[in-house]
Amino acid sequence: ELISSLRSKLQMLWEERELVLSESRECAERGSALEALVQSVCKPNEFERYMMFIGDLEKVVSLLLCLSSRLARVQNAMRKIDGNTDAEEKQSLNERHKLLSRQREDAKDLKENLDRRERVVSGILAKYLTDQQLQDYRHFVQMKTSLLIEQKDLEEQIKLLEEQLENLEKSI
Repeated sequence: ELISSLRSKLQMLWEERELVLSESRECAERGSALEALVQSVCKPNEFERYMMFIGDLEKVVSLLLCLSSRLARVQNAMRKIDGNTDAEEKQSLNERHKLLSRQREDAKDLKENLDRRERVVSGILAKYLTDQQLQDYRHFVQMKTSLLIEQKDLEEQIKLLEEQLENLEKSI
């Protein structure tokens, strides 16, 4: 019964992931159209700024999500520490926690820098685009970020359920 329930949940997550991937493809198409528009109206150096921002957006958001996920796994492992855990493993977990915490703080600084750059890019685009086009740009940036977060969350849930299912099937 439990295996059947896990498989059912896994199937639902796979279907949801397909929907998110489809939305991501649509968002990428909107991004391509927006890129062509920006290239046609902006100066080359302004267009390059736009492209660097869009490229870095995905990288920085993905980095933050990855580090947060890894940090959460280490924190979960640290909560499971008990009297039977050897000192070497405790030290390793503490060191990984410190390292990941520092890296996540650095990534947050990158995100703050990226937010400042987004304001600069918005200012540049405001000179060339209509209000509707500017609104479309802001929606694109928001959707791109949201879809990255949703996709990463689904991947994590799927991975967890797959591991649970595998462990359950091994134990039977």
